[in-house]
Amino acid sequence: MTAINRVLIAGATGRTGRYVVEEAAARGLTPVALARDADRARATLPGTEIVTGDLTDPGSLADAVRNVDGIVFVHGSDGDSRPDSFERIDYGGVLGVLRALGDRHPRIVLMTTFFITHRDHFFNEGGHALDWKRRSERLVRASGAPYTIVRPGWLDTGPAGEHVDVEQGDAVEGAISRSVLARVLVEALLHVDAVGKTFEVFSGPGAPTTDFGTLFAGLRPDAPGALDAVDDDANLPQPDEPRRVTTDLAALRTR
Repeated sequence: MTAINRVLIAGATGRTGRYVVEEAAARGLTPVALARDADRARATLPGTEIVTGDLTDPGSLADAVRNVDGIVFVHGSDGDSRPDSFERIDYGGVLGVLRALGDRHPRIVLMTTFFITHRDHFFNEGGHALDWKRRSERLVRASGAPYTIVRPGWLDTGPAGEHVDVEQGDAVEGAISRSVLARVLVEALLHVDAVGKTFEVFSGPGAPTTDFGTLFAGLRPDAPGALDAVDDDANLPQPDEPRRVTTDLAALRTR
């Protein structure tokens, strides 16, 4: 795996993305913020390199993904109440970036959410947010890129603390602060022991976690070639998926 320097951050101006930009810079990386509005992004992230692109417009992303060694996805459709927003942004944004990359495979860290396999959860009402986020995970696994998928708990709602707990199987509910989540995302980008793994993450009281290599090494990898994470419920069967989704997956797998 090549050394990582330039890191594209999708969702950089958001509430979590700003912490990721700060954390990446603190670790000696060059954060590159993807933004639709460059002036607004410069005001929000002074001193950060900005590239213009729109996750809902795949044609605008070619320049944005050029010359990056890693990509961190912390984007989302928060604030967009249209029923197709999760498909267009949460899923479509990942698809657009992967298409723009062509046959290049930079290191990818994708943030989704805990309870992503709980299709009867209220998160999944209306626009089927959980299903589309889960499909975005499948795109990343199918892409051939070295990846880590991080499923955070409730953001900024639990007790303070920098102790990190990781789980697999999507059965645990908890919370995590955005600042700690940003650290986990950037550390996952940098540790080979995080590659090919999907996990839920929470934070709270206790000794601050500093040895992320050991933390990631204790996790089980996703099965080679699998579209879902290790221990995920098989409750979103491929034969029942929309044709456009199966077509997207097939195209990524044959590049």
